[in-house]
Amino acid sequence: MPKRKLQRFAAIKTFPNVFQLNQTSPLPDAFAQKGKWHADVFGNTHPITLELGCGKAEYTLGMAKNRSNRNFVGVDLKGNRIYAGALQALQDELKQVAFLRTRIENLGHAFTPGEVDEVWITFPDPQPQKPRERKRLTNQRFLEIYRNILTPGGLLHLKTDHSGFWEYSLESLQEAGAQVLLSSPDVYLDYPILAHQAPSYLIDIQTHYEKLFTAKGHRIAYVCARF
Repeated sequence: MPKRKLQRFAAIKTFPNVFQLNQTSPLPDAFAQKGKWHADVFGNTHPITLELGCGKAEYTLGMAKNRSNRNFVGVDLKGNRIYAGALQALQDELKQVAFLRTRIENLGHAFTPGEVDEVWITFPDPQPQKPRERKRLTNQRFLEIYRNILTPGGLLHLKTDHSGFWEYSLESLQEAGAQVLLSSPDVYLDYPILAHQAPSYLIDIQTHYEKLFTAKGHRIAYVCARF
């Protein structure tokens, strides 16, 4: 492993805004922050938003700068990526931002039922091969995890440049009994129509991958659903 990555892995262990859920199996029954994110991590009762597969956390940080009355947790397995976002949050003194290093399937070990108010999935790997369907972040097994940790009526947002994944996600959400509130195969084209319901940062904030995709002329699809 490159020396730089090792240095970053070591650094995030000292960051006060980064928490790590042990990857060993079996997972611990009691993660220290589970059920205590409001009291022990943020020190307030503001709603919690998760960004799943946050990478360098462009969306997490962007939303936090626009919504001071909400807490944010960026979730990713890659410590090298979390380092960049966590360091930026510390430098910008964004006290309502934290990071969790773990796999998405472990969220039920990190949050109690109803502890999360909103989930954002930003440009996940579409896993287009049929044998990898269970790895898609809008597969039924993941949707059940989100449903469990979300408050009643909590929102799930998805942005993707993969039209097939967007269509799959719509079908999967409907099969799970979720109510699709907004959907668009091209959010930048349709935003004037969505603007009265969708947040402005839906197009104002762009992840690293989103910038690459739009530069290549890819359409960015979006869906917002409620369980």
